[in-house]
Amino acid sequence: MRNYGNDDAYTRLGRYLCLILRHHPETIGITLDRHGWADVDKLLDGVTRTKTPLTREMLDEIVRTDEKMRYSFSEDGTKIRANQGHSVYVEVEMEERTPPEFLWHGTSANNAASIEAAGLNPGTRLYVHLSEDYETAVRVGRRKRGETLVYRVKSGEMARDGFVFLRSANGVWQSKYVPAAYLER
Repeated sequence: MRNYGNDDAYTRLGRYLCLILRHHPETIGITLDRHGWADVDKLLDGVTRTKTPLTREMLDEIVRTDEKMRYSFSEDGTKIRANQGHSVYVEVEMEERTPPEFLWHGTSANNAASIEAAGLNPGTRLYVHLSEDYETAVRVGRRKRGETLVYRVKSGEMARDGFVFLRSANGVWQSKYVPAAYLER
């Protein structure tokens, strides 16, 4: 799989696709349907027109090699979407599932006071993202500024208390909110 930590053309295009498919499809003059799907041909045309040439072969390579599996193609290959992480409202068809007893959330220690007072909120996204293992949460937390902090989420207890958990196509667990009472440093 491609390491998106390298600063090459595919990395930059992958980041641009995240911007478009998660947050600002209007940047290239496209729209997402209610489930977050974008027409592949319109995406290719829009990126080529506004940023840099993007071919279907290049797009296929970005999707295939993305180590976080951020994107999915429709069964017929004519549409593409981000699997999670949207700030624009879409109904990505995620599966409601019973989570494991514990999930993890990595962040910056700079956020500790607000998290411990108010819990985990999605901020500009639609859902709070949670990791299935500690190591992934550490990697996520390292992307934030400052010292990395990882919270253990009492997800099993939350589910028993009526909170809903969703799991995206690429295995990211999500919830609308995690109250502070369900968090442990």
